Amino acid sequence: MKPTMKITILTVGRVKEKFYQGAVLEFQKRLSRYVKLEIIEVEDEKTPEEAAENEKNQIKMKEGKRLMKHISKDAYVISLAIEGKMLDSVELSKKICLLGVNGKNHIIFIIGGSLGLSNEILNQSDLLLSFSKMTFPHQLMRVILLEQIYRSCRIIHHEPYHK
Repeated sequence: MKPTMKITILTVGRVKEKFYQGAVLEFQKRLSRYVKLEIIEVEDEKTPEEAAENEKNQIKMKEGKRLMKHISKDAYVISLAIEGKMLDSVELSKKICLLGVNGKNHIIFIIGGSLGLSNEILNQSDLLLSFSKMTFPHQLMRVILLEQIYRSCRIIHHEPYHK
């Protein structure tokens, strides 16, 4: 049976570390039986060491404009943000399942750059999702997100997954 749900990971920056690349490829392979997975990377801006607040906002706006080009109107948009709602794995799987049942067959997860996401992106999002109050490198966050999507798929299909 072909997967009908499309999940897009829309992210600022590339995965440069080989060990992260390996993990991303592994989860892409595992997820292929459950969802149509697409990963879109947009270029990140270089942030000066002592950047002023307005300079940081300009950087987030530039990255946000690049992200906006890839957000389709029919998709349900979930942005990763520290101030977002925290869900456990079962709650995330229920959310994904419910979206599918309600006819939303395209979910876009957005991972921002080192400064986070622009207000424009946050305001366009249907859900702000937090994995922790801690900050994670975006390369690692991509792996964590893919793992949680995979875990959700296993839960939705009533398949075992270690706890």
